[in-house]
Amino acid sequence: MDRSVEGRVGATLPDLDVPECELPPANLIRDDLPLPEVSEGEIVRYFSQISQYNFSIDNNFYPLGSCTMKYNPKLNDLIASMPGFSNIHPLQNDATVQGALQVLWEVQEYLTEITGMAGTCLTPMAGADGELAGMLMVRAYHLDRGEDQRKVVLIPDSAHGTNPASAVMAGFTVKTLPSDNEGNTDLDALRESVGENLAGLMITLPSTLGLFDRNILEVTRIVRDAGGIVYGDGANLNALLGRVKMGDLGFDVIHSNLHKTFSTPHGGGGP
Repeated sequence: MDRSVEGRVGATLPDLDVPECELPPANLIRDDLPLPEVSEGEIVRYFSQISQYNFSIDNNFYPLGSCTMKYNPKLNDLIASMPGFSNIHPLQNDATVQGALQVLWEVQEYLTEITGMAGTCLTPMAGADGELAGMLMVRAYHLDRGEDQRKVVLIPDSAHGTNPASAVMAGFTVKTLPSDNEGNTDLDALRESVGENLAGLMITLPSTLGLFDRNILEVTRIVRDAGGIVYGDGANLNALLGRVKMGDLGFDVIHSNLHKTFSTPHGGGGP
């Protein structure tokens, strides 16, 4: 507003070439509209200037272990905007989108191999949605076995922040596990927490602290021996790619954030 000059025009509109519509009723029209009156050039310079205040992956490093802003090459955004992806509709006839369907199928197969899991589902539309889908599977598993008393989900204090919410939405009670002085899951606290009411454990690997839990094999063994399901949050899958498969570490259910690890455009859906 401090750059506004009364009467200054920011854009010139073309002559009206559509039928003119009546204004809303008089009682809905404001007497004045206090918007800044600035030129187009000033607007461009202003927003360019304040954009430099942003903390972005293009000019800074994100040290947070569990953070959405991983590095996504610009070329990948270009590929994702190809007409074969961006100009199709979910209700199109399958025969007209075979290329996209092939990509989806191959992605499923790649993810299954990369993670070491038994299969992959692309239906959930976001990371937290993937968590909820996975935890609903955990609940269904226990109910199918007649073990409806298993309602407690253990979550380390270094886990991804959405984990407790997803567990509660799936009908579980959450119990927090402390970390030891090296940032690993406290094994003594874990052993004391397992029992007949244990539904499972949700753990982020590496953790939100950016640390790989050195006790992970013992952690998954303790939980599974107690009849629980081990859920792995793949928020930091970048650190594991090509080095270890989550399935080999004892995880039963996981989700992979494709917008973090594989450059799926943000808002494009898909963990």
